[in-house]
Amino acid sequence: MNVINFTGDAWEARVGDGDPYEDALRIADAVGELAHELNPDARVYVGFDSRPLSRSLAPEMAEVVAGHGITCYVSDACCPSCVLAEAVRLDSKAIGGIMLTAGNKPADYFGIRVCMADGSPATSGDTDVLESHVVPELPSARGEAESVDLMTRYLERTSDFIDGDAIAAQAPLVVCDPMYGSMCGHAARLLGSLGARVIEIHADDEEDFGGLHPDAAEPWIDECEQVVGDQGAAWGVAIDGAGERIALIDELGRYVTPHKMLALIMGYLVRECGITGRMVVPIFVSSVVRRQAVRLGLQLTVTPAGYMWMREEMLAGNVVCAGDALGGVGIPALGLERDALAAAAVLADCIARDGRPLSVISDALDEELGRMYYGRREVRMGAGAIQMLRNYLPGLNPAEMAGMKAVSVSHSAGSLRVELEGDAWVLVRPSASSPTALVCAEAPTKADRDALLDTGAALALEPLELGKE
Repeated sequence: MNVINFTGDAWEARVGDGDPYEDALRIADAVGELAHELNPDARVYVGFDSRPLSRSLAPEMAEVVAGHGITCYVSDACCPSCVLAEAVRLDSKAIGGIMLTAGNKPADYFGIRVCMADGSPATSGDTDVLESHVVPELPSARGEAESVDLMTRYLERTSDFIDGDAIAAQAPLVVCDPMYGSMCGHAARLLGSLGARVIEIHADDEEDFGGLHPDAAEPWIDECEQVVGDQGAAWGVAIDGAGERIALIDELGRYVTPHKMLALIMGYLVRECGITGRMVVPIFVSSVVRRQAVRLGLQLTVTPAGYMWMREEMLAGNVVCAGDALGGVGIPALGLERDALAAAAVLADCIARDGRPLSVISDALDEELGRMYYGRREVRMGAGAIQMLRNYLPGLNPAEMAGMKAVSVSHSAGSLRVELEGDAWVLVRPSASSPTALVCAEAPTKADRDALLDTGAALALEPLELGKE
């Protein structure tokens, strides 16, 4: 028997290590028992991504939940995490949901995420309670679960938000790469319904995902970039395994950074849709997004790292959109979750209405907002080193970084952010759950950016030495 330990809202296992099939059924049994204790009349939703084990286990897990007398609905097709969360949030009788996904992990991983009645990810406290209900024995009782279509309503809602006339008039050739994930078929279906001519790649049933990690970032989007150029497409999109993050590629096969992509979406929502209010971003977002917010007259709300903080701000209201600076975008007019397909549909209309090639739009944005070079790095550390960084970081106030004078120093949620001359900055943030530190930096030149990343990484490893300089 394996001990079930969640990290936040998620539990993951590598297929072949232990028996994730049995562990998943035990988790479903605990969900059913806990749901019955809280409200015997409640409903639970089950969704799944494209992994073979997810597909086969979802109906069984739903039956185990139903075995406790709980009404349980299981998606009739693979779906992204945002669709399951929104289905739960919009059903007043739902108590929570189970999403079978390992996100952007390789094909040999299996995972489960749990969301609460409002669609929000379960907290560590919530999953601690769930873990206490997991028993060693496999469940014997099964009930009848109902298969439901969650995708059609979601696709219609997204399609209705987009006018589509400009897309249909241009009929652009678009490369869509769902990366063997939960958007397989769905993304191509929506973009096609809006008038695009779609080439879909990485959407067939490859149990090992062809060795691809379903992470919408380089180098895993290289093939999508290549196909865009080879096929003479107008642009391309890659969507990660959970359907949460998107990578945008111009007609030259160039990756449009998440920050510039977010700036384009912000402009579209304000100018074309007339939406006003706040823009919500994490502390490590690019200056490009900050400048775009000023340009559009939007109040900028900066949160600690973690989408849960951004979701809370959207729930509070008066938000145009939220971007996690990694390709994840939430548009409250469509839902509170990171929704890669909604972002793709918005971008399709944005590009079509502009009329210029995406490369020209992107380069023009550099001219309008100023070119900045952004980078991030994960620093792996020992247990002692990461604890030292957590202890000493709140007291560090460096006067300069990489030879650049500090303009201001701030500490937020355990992070250090140093604003430097020339609009450059560097951020160091130790992980709360692993022996790693995130270092982000931005500067007007690549050389300065790289120097800041090096200095930030050195500070993370030796905070007492460099923090005094």
